[in-house]
Amino acid sequence: MTAVPAGPLLGCDFSSAPSVRKPIVVAVGRLRGDDVHLDRLETFATLDAWQHWLAAQPAWVGAFDFPFGLPRELVETLGWPLAWEACMLHYASLPRAEVRQTFAGFCAGRPVGGKFAHRRTDGPAGASTSMKWVNPPVAYMLHAGVPRLLAAGARLPGLGGAAGSHRIALEGYPGLLARELIGRRSYKSDDRARQTPERVEARHALLEALESGRSRLGLRLACSRVQARALRADPSGDLLDAALCLVEAAWGALRADSPGPGFGLPPDLDPLEGWIVCA
Repeated sequence: MTAVPAGPLLGCDFSSAPSVRKPIVVAVGRLRGDDVHLDRLETFATLDAWQHWLAAQPAWVGAFDFPFGLPRELVETLGWPLAWEACMLHYASLPRAEVRQTFAGFCAGRPVGGKFAHRRTDGPAGASTSMKWVNPPVAYMLHAGVPRLLAAGARLPGLGGAAGSHRIALEGYPGLLARELIGRRSYKSDDRARQTPERVEARHALLEALESGRSRLGLRLACSRVQARALRADPSGDLLDAALCLVEAAWGALRADSPGPGFGLPPDLDPLEGWIVCA
């Protein structure tokens, strides 16, 4: 392990179509010993506001809840560029309707049970494929998020971005840490009819486990009583997901000088697909 890089830690719960009602949430914090202190929660109702805020911070290490790459099998089949940055620029140039049509066409020619291509990281992380366009629309999240990280001057270890930048973007996944702490209990829903007492109890259990540091990451979330109430009360789970990503960012920051691309990422990660930190 090493000293944490300069600047705050960020945990981002992302939306590809943010609004006042459903904003992007960024948990901002710092690491002291094994405690990840939640300093504040920032919200952004537009993609532009989020990007400009990231660019205005001279240094940070953040974990962002959206995929940073597409499956190699998909990219090769479509004949898209095999260099990550060129691939992302090509992908960002496509309208969402064309993305959906292209991916649906890819799936149509494949057998039942194997419609989608997957990245190597999806299995260990228990994550959806990054080419999925519904429930959740992670393909659109990648489409909206990665180009804006690049425009904000971020470096994405193992992939590309601004060489030498002190804005370090890691791919996070709150579901990975949440499942470790409370299993497959559902703790969130945007559907008011599904915002049940059981999900409230699950959020209480998840936050208590985070504060106790019961995960394999060996880190504890430290937050005020007011912050804890807000995290528990949010039925969408967006605030908790941002806090989960904040803890994952801290784990990666502690391993900035690890072999390979650093930040705890595997030395042999696929430089086209990327990797979910902590997976």
